[in-house]
This record gives sequence, C-alpha cells and structure tokens, in this order.
Amino acid sequence: MAGTAASAVAMAIPKAVFAKGSAQIKVGLIGCGGRGTGAAVDSFNADPGVVIWAMGDLFQDRLNSSRQTLKDNLKDRYQVADERAFVGWDAYKKVLAQDIDYVILATPPGFRSIHLRAAVDANKHIFTEKPIGTDAFGVRSVIETAGLAAQKGLNIVAGTQRRHEMAYNECIKRIHDGQIGEVVACYAYWNQGGLWDVARTAEMTDVEWQLRNWLYFTWIAGDIIVEQHIHNIDVCNWAMDKHPVKATSLAGRQVRTDPKYGHIFDHFATEFEYENGVKTISMCRQIDNTASRVAERIIGTQGSSDANTFIQGANSWKWEGNRPNPYVEEHKHLIAAMRNGTYINEAKRVAETTLTAIMGRMAGYTGAEVTWDMAMNSQEKLFPDHLEFGPKPIMPVSMPGVTKFS
Repeated sequence: MAGTAASAVAMAIPKAVFAKGSAQIKVGLIGCGGRGTGAAVDSFNADPGVVIWAMGDLFQDRLNSSRQTLKDNLKDRYQVADERAFVGWDAYKKVLAQDIDYVILATPPGFRSIHLRAAVDANKHIFTEKPIGTDAFGVRSVIETAGLAAQKGLNIVAGTQRRHEMAYNECIKRIHDGQIGEVVACYAYWNQGGLWDVARTAEMTDVEWQLRNWLYFTWIAGDIIVEQHIHNIDVCNWAMDKHPVKATSLAGRQVRTDPKYGHIFDHFATEFEYENGVKTISMCRQIDNTASRVAERIIGTQGSSDANTFIQGANSWKWEGNRPNPYVEEHKHLIAAMRNGTYINEAKRVAETTLTAIMGRMAGYTGAEVTWDMAMNSQEKLFPDHLEFGPKPIMPVSMPGVTKFS
C-alpha cells in the first residue's frame, strides 16, 4: 500500500465529470448535525473556490441551526438559498438533484449506504463520513457502489482522517518499508468518558427519539466499536495492509444501563487475528471517570511505533514537520483529485474497516468467535427498508452466550 494520502486508488479519470480548473466548487450537505456542519466548514477551509450551495436534513431545527452557523462563519461563500434547503425523508434526493460538484454525507451511519448509492447514481463526487454502515447489508452495498463509482470516475473520500494526516502517512510508509521489521502485533485504543444524549419529549415518536439520540442504537450507529473505534482499527488494518480474518471479544454494558442509552454496550475488548497469525488487541470504552486513551501501537521485530510520531528501535525516527488539520486535508485531497483529473476512491477500503469493526461487535454481542466470511455473509439486517415517524421497539440488550449470531 502506498504511503500517500490519496493511496486508495490513483489513476486517470475515465470521463470528464468535473470541469478541471473551475474556480468555483459547489458543495451540498446531507446531514446538518455537528459533524456535517463541521465538515462543511472544513470544505470551506480546504479551497477558496468552495461555496456551500445546498443543504438537507430530516429535522427542521437541525437544518436551521446549521444554516445559521454556516451563514455566520462562511459569509458570502454560504450560498444556500431557501429553495435549496430541504427537510424530510427525501431531503437527500433533493440536495442531489441540485447543481453541485460534490456532496458531504454526514447523516448517522445507518443511512450511509443508501445515500452513497444515491449520490453515485446522481453523478456526484463524494465526501462520506465513517462508518459506512451498521450491518453487512450496508457494507456489501457500499462495495458494490464503490465499483460503480469507479466506472463513472466519481471520486470518493472517507472520513477516516488519519489516512489524510501527514505524520501518519509518513510513519505508515516507513512501517511498510520495513523500518520496524516484520509487524508482529498491533494495539488500538479509544477509551474515554460518556458522550451526549438527547432527552425524550412527550411529542417524540419512538423513531424520532431514536434518530435524535442515534449514538445509542445499533441499527443507526453500529455501537461504539463501529461508530468511534473504527479510526484506531483502521490504522491497524493500514499498518497490516489487510483486514483481519476473525475476532473474539469480551464486551458488555456495565455502567450506561439507563434506558436513555438505548441498547448499546459501553465497552469492548477485542482480539482481531490476521491471516498470518498477527493479532490486534483492541479496546474501546465510553464510561465516565475512567482513564482516557486514544492511540495505536504497532510492534515489529526490529522496533515499534505509535503509527504517527515516532519509531523506536533499529531505525529510530521522529516526525518533526507541520501537521495540517486532517479534517481539512481530506477535503483538499478530494478537491485536488477533482481539479487535477487524478482519481481517488476510498469506499471499498472504509467498507472493509467498517466490517472489521462489525465483526468485533458481533463477537462481543454473542461471545462467539466470528470469522470474516461469517461477518461478510451475515443475514442480520439492522437498518429497515422503510422508515417513518411512529413506533419502533428498542432491541433487547445483547447477552454474550445467549444472543446468537445471525
């Protein structure tokens, strides 16, 4: 695997889907929460030609808040007229019908595969947040969509921003070049306190409350190992230049047992094993008043590394350069591919890392050893084919040794 930020794929664009050299780049935003609004600002900071042109969200209040924030911060480069601001279940379709050059997909993960396919069908370049789904159906859909995007020459960049960080790229390149010898073990951590939650009001239906409180429902978010810990797992897959073949996990719901936390777990400790026997030890936790650690560690036969700032051992090295904001850099790399006629498509790669995390979740929920093939071929479908406001019972909390793999 190449060490550059655009390493997923680099080739000539098969067909002209963007006017190279065009001064203005019109960006559409689908999903106007905090991450979507932040991604719109990142795109603004990535290139002086970017204007925010169209926006859509399921909820009017989220759309209004995001519009005001962008209007205040982006000034004349915020150009979303009222007729290009959409609300409702079909808001994403209306954004994609606009004259935009690329779209930011920042709704909760359960929607991602649907919106990604719609964006490719609409011939738009794409920045998609991670993860790209919550179940194997979503992963398989995205892998198929990645192939269709390649046929059309549509660039796709994913929000695994470490892949676009200069220090990570240089360090991983050195690991691939053998500067810590053969990789024999990896460690991945995202341990922190709790996150936000949204109180339910009397007016909210089950579906509205779960969507507004989406972090705590596996069908929307994938659980913490998928929604958040994917970043660290991705670095280990990157260092190994492959995905693991099986997983076992000790996981549970120890502290966040209040119904406001839905049915997800609050900790996972997972062993991923690659085909050559190398293992990644993965830990993630969201529990208040506990030690925090967000990091990766790669161990080789001749040294070790944190995958971004140093190598210790026979070929010691330390990053001493600048570290531009990777949240901005990922948009720069997408825009550069659009402007210069090169091609980047990270969809299949982020799909494989998403499935890695889902495999770990399945192992944690069931207590079983789960293989890659089991996970990829799973018939468990969490995200419904049809959604509307109304009742939706909360899935029971999984119990290792009782919950069965599907």
